[in-house]
Amino acid sequence: MIPRVRTLTVSGIFTAGHFEYDSTMLFMNIEDAAALFRTGGPMGVRVRVADMQEAPAVAESLMKSLPPGYFARDWTVENKTWFAAVQVEKRMMSIILFLIVLVGAFGLVSTLVMTVTEKQSDIAILRTLGASPGSIMKIFMIQGAVIGVIGVASGVAIGLLIACNLGSIVSAIEAVFHVEFLPQSIYLISGMPSEPRASDIIPIAVFSLFLSLAATVYPSWRASRIRPAEALRYE
Repeated sequence: MIPRVRTLTVSGIFTAGHFEYDSTMLFMNIEDAAALFRTGGPMGVRVRVADMQEAPAVAESLMKSLPPGYFARDWTVENKTWFAAVQVEKRMMSIILFLIVLVGAFGLVSTLVMTVTEKQSDIAILRTLGASPGSIMKIFMIQGAVIGVIGVASGVAIGLLIACNLGSIVSAIEAVFHVEFLPQSIYLISGMPSEPRASDIIPIAVFSLFLSLAATVYPSWRASRIRPAEALRYE
C-alpha cells in the first residue's frame, strides 16, 4: 500500500497544555483532510460543554437521539485511566483532609485541657463566688467556639488565596528551585489547575467547625467538675 502524501503549509503552532494533544493533534482544512484520508467529509463532531463534569450526561443524552450506526463518547471514556486516577486521588485527598481536621481537633482539646489545668485556681475562686458548674462550662465552650471559628475562617481564607494563585505559586517555585512538578512526558497536563468550588469547600468548613465545637465539650465538662476545696488546697 502506497502512503498518501500531501504538501501542507504550517501556519502556526498551538499549545493546549495537554501533552497528548500538544504532541499528536493538528488542525487542518476540512477539504484537505477529506482528500488526504479519503473520508469524503467530516467523520465526527465535537461538542463543547460549559461544565466538563456534565460531559458523561450530555453524551448519554446524545446517544438516545442518534440514529443507528452513530455513537457519542466523552472525555472520561477517552481518558478512562486518567479519570479513574483523578477520582482515586480525590478520595485520598478527602481522607487526608479528614485526618488533618481530626489532628486539629485533638490539638484544640489539648489546648483547652491545658488551659483548664492552668486555671484551676481561678475556676475555684469563681465557684466560691457563686458561679455554677453550667456557667463555668459555658465559659470554656465559648472560648473553644471562638478558637474554632477563627481557625476555620482563617484557614478557608488562606486556602482560597493559595488555591486562586496556585499556578503562579507553582511556577515561581519551579523557577527558583529549577524543578518541574508535572513533566509533560509523564503527565497529561503541563500546568497545575486549581478551581475552588463551593461544593467542596463548604462541607469541609462545616465539618471542621462542628468538630471544633464538639472538641470543646470534654474540657468544658472537666472544668465544670473542678471542686473549689481541692483546687485551692495547695494555693
